[in-house]
Amino acid sequence: MTTFALIHGGGGSGWDFHRLVPELAARGHDAVTPDLPITDPAAGLAEFTETVLAALGDRTDVAVVGHSYGGFTAPLVAAKVRARVLVYLAGMIPAPGEQPGQWWGNTGFAAPTGLSEAEQFFNGVPSELADECQARGRDQVSKEWDEPWPLPAHPDVPTRALLFRDDRFFTPDFQRRVARSRLGVEPDEADGPHCAPLSHPAAIAEKLVSYL
Repeated sequence: MTTFALIHGGGGSGWDFHRLVPELAARGHDAVTPDLPITDPAAGLAEFTETVLAALGDRTDVAVVGHSYGGFTAPLVAAKVRARVLVYLAGMIPAPGEQPGQWWGNTGFAAPTGLSEAEQFFNGVPSELADECQARGRDQVSKEWDEPWPLPAHPDVPTRALLFRDDRFFTPDFQRRVARSRLGVEPDEADGPHCAPLSHPAAIAEKLVSYL
């Protein structure tokens, strides 16, 4: 049995994976979904990493999954636990020394125009789930925005990138370009929007388990 460390994105929480966890369990695997301390102005990448490690405890067979902004924390955890696999789930792939606040310009990200927040992130998500996710959103006031990403290179563990074909925030073409340039990999693809763990949990679970 592998434990999946599921790391949420900006302003999110472990609840964002509440439909994915039972799908992983149905396939014989465990998961932890910690809430990163994003509401603490004194917390940064080190504290984010320690929060995930504390949730994992003494588990040794670990797969690390970083969704969206969780991509900055996921490889730090993967390096600590010698992860079986590291997965960027529509994830922000960092570069050594890069501050999260610099990532947007460095990657050439262009924000979508003319779309509401719901249209950017939740297209295809059942409306009641989209509403609850937005209601559960947390203010991110933590200090990592201006912290250089601390690793000298990406961890030496098997690494995959999984993009969502209907993602209007990190569009597929954008994600392909970043994955190729920063990891030298061709991302896999699945149906769904940016917040696909809410809309396509079974398909994502299948993909994640296949990486083992």
